[in-house]
Amino acid sequence: MTFKGWPDAALDFYVGLEADNSRSYWQAHRSTYDECVKAPFAALSELVSREFGPLHVFRPNRDTRFSKDKTPYKTAAAAVTESEGGAAYYVQVSAEGLYAGSGYYHLESDQLQRFRDAVADERTGPKLATAVAALRKRRYEVAARESLKRAPRGIDPDHPRAELLRMKGIHVGRSFGAPRWLHTAGASERILGAWRDAAPVNRWLDHHVGPSTLAPPEPDL
Repeated sequence: MTFKGWPDAALDFYVGLEADNSRSYWQAHRSTYDECVKAPFAALSELVSREFGPLHVFRPNRDTRFSKDKTPYKTAAAAVTESEGGAAYYVQVSAEGLYAGSGYYHLESDQLQRFRDAVADERTGPKLATAVAALRKRRYEVAARESLKRAPRGIDPDHPRAELLRMKGIHVGRSFGAPRWLHTAGASERILGAWRDAAPVNRWLDHHVGPSTLAPPEPDL
């Protein structure tokens, strides 16, 4: 299977889904999803697997059990793979186009403590700060899903890396929109480029943070 990008029909599918998020719309356009959205992800997985590992494509259905929003389908398609060290590599397609990012989107409590210790340390923290500054200079977004409003307890609010210390995760990414190359094999080079460019941050995270060692929560019986 050869990766050829996502056709216009993939983005049109999500434009329509945003307007009519219903089972009837989904069933009427299921073949478009399978051929123009899902199949390119499968082809991309084969392409990136040697360097980053195979992609796991997220299911298109939303989990509405605990949400007031009962619309049944996600308005974006996404896939992720994970390095042996723990960093995640993510790609998403929606009506707005392409996004590619990587990092540690959410830190468990043990990871967060290791992250803060390493950021605060004068031997290790400046290396992350330098890598982040370099990526931002290249117009990458370096952000967190959630950040504290103030520095963590025990940290000087004027600490030179206070912004990083407030983060509860860190990811590096870029929104590409929907340029013409999105519909070609060249899209893979933009995705891989975004993941490779983030290597200094992800190597730092893999080395100083790594996967959580906490036991998984007990299942509800």
